[in-house]
Amino acid sequence: MKQFIEFIPVLLFVVVYFTTRDIYVSTAVLMAGICLQVAYEFIRFRKVEKKTIVIFWVAMLFGGATLIFRSEVFIQWKPTIVNWLFSVALLTSQIFARDNLIKKMLANQLTLPDHVWRNLALGWSLGFFFAGALNLVVAYRFSLDFWVTYKLVGGFAISLVYMVITLVYLVKGGYIKDDQSQAAKSD
Repeated sequence: MKQFIEFIPVLLFVVVYFTTRDIYVSTAVLMAGICLQVAYEFIRFRKVEKKTIVIFWVAMLFGGATLIFRSEVFIQWKPTIVNWLFSVALLTSQIFARDNLIKKMLANQLTLPDHVWRNLALGWSLGFFFAGALNLVVAYRFSLDFWVTYKLVGGFAISLVYMVITLVYLVKGGYIKDDQSQAAKSD
């Protein structure tokens, strides 16, 4: 359910954009949707995840700049900034703090050796970096219509691919059994 709630602001952005063909109206809707997401998360769980807070502030900053300066470039950079912030957070926490953010999030569901947690953190960091770079390629090489469609489909597809890669890595390495990976997919 929570993943669906996180997806709603982007879905609203895309629907409004293709209904109105107005990037500024759809940006305002995206910002409002993220505000509602934060409110929902706070009311439902009595706290807001750090990930949601990062997305909120980047959306407010870059969405606000898009509206103030009347330039879609700012909103097109938002996914890149969010992805690169996650990439840097995973990498720096692993290297400098010797703290693994992936392990912090998933340790209750999985028991893995430290080197596997490290590999997952480094892999996901690389994945977030790649997703951010790919967003810029799409934003600067293709039409705004194509970028908006990519924003809806591309982010979801990249996350799905990385989840599958992660599951394959864990199953092939013998760190989880096939029946455990099926249970993880259904969650």
